[in-house]
Amino acid sequence: MRYRTIGTDPATRREVSVLSLGAMLFGSATDEATSYAILDRYVEAGGTFIDTSDNYAFWVDGGQGGQSEELLGRWRRSRGVGAEIVIATKLGARPLAPGTSYLDNAEGLSAKVIRESAERSRDRLGVERLDLLYAHIEDRTVPLSETVEGFAELVAEGTVGLLGASNHRAWRVERARALAAAAGLPGYEVLQYHRSYLPNRTDLASALDPDGEPGGVGGDLLSYLRAEPELTLVAYSPLLKGAFTRADKPLSEAYDLPSAPRRLAALRELAGETGATVNQVVLAWLLGGDLPSIPLVGASSVAQLDESLAAVDLELTAEQRHRLDTTW
Repeated sequence: MRYRTIGTDPATRREVSVLSLGAMLFGSATDEATSYAILDRYVEAGGTFIDTSDNYAFWVDGGQGGQSEELLGRWRRSRGVGAEIVIATKLGARPLAPGTSYLDNAEGLSAKVIRESAERSRDRLGVERLDLLYAHIEDRTVPLSETVEGFAELVAEGTVGLLGASNHRAWRVERARALAAAAGLPGYEVLQYHRSYLPNRTDLASALDPDGEPGGVGGDLLSYLRAEPELTLVAYSPLLKGAFTRADKPLSEAYDLPSAPRRLAALRELAGETGATVNQVVLAWLLGGDLPSIPLVGASSVAQLDESLAAVDLELTAEQRHRLDTTW
């Protein structure tokens, strides 16, 4: 395993593994025994960066979520896991009532919700401090200054370490960070967005935003990340939920771009040259390059996790990376 530092403040920054494990379906669609086996294998391989959310996975049973955090709390206690494992969670998108969703009844990002939701997450996870807390989705019904101050209060109290944002427009992230900086408060330092080797169409209207999908990495966000090298990008769904390798999981229209067939062919060619799988080439591409990401991978079996773990040791040559980067 390899490691990198996220955050800049010595009081809150953490060293984490370059591959993050998503626990979205642990405790719901993925049963407890399998979830424990995957978590144990990840830690055995040197993994230290686990991702969850307070609303995972409300859609499985029509509830409000919390199953993933609860399972991670039980696993931590059963294994004696301490501060050596960084657990990131999110708030803001938990449904306020069973049978609803973040699209019609989200908890939002008021100062009151931030405080109460963070406390519930700490209780479920069994931790005194949340290592990394994200604003999961935007809440434009609340003044941005209230959200910024609400998160900062928890950092000042020591119950939250690093702050992050997911599925936000780049301008909203920058505005929030500017407000925090002007007030001398901690701001977002980790950004979690969807990124893979195949670019996705961010112009298609989404349920979150009629102007297009805010959760995908587009040109504006890439440019912002290059201008702000202290920020960390965590890339969720890098393997497109199996679509690179499984015929039963075709690519969605979001990836219907003229370059897609050529880029898929380039991946297969590199896989043949390196003896790696297509998925491993995708992860290696994300891990390296001039704008490295931390891939956030899910797994429903230890075998799936092992495939992703092996990508950490796959070093693409400069020529191979250039070939992937220039295929359009």
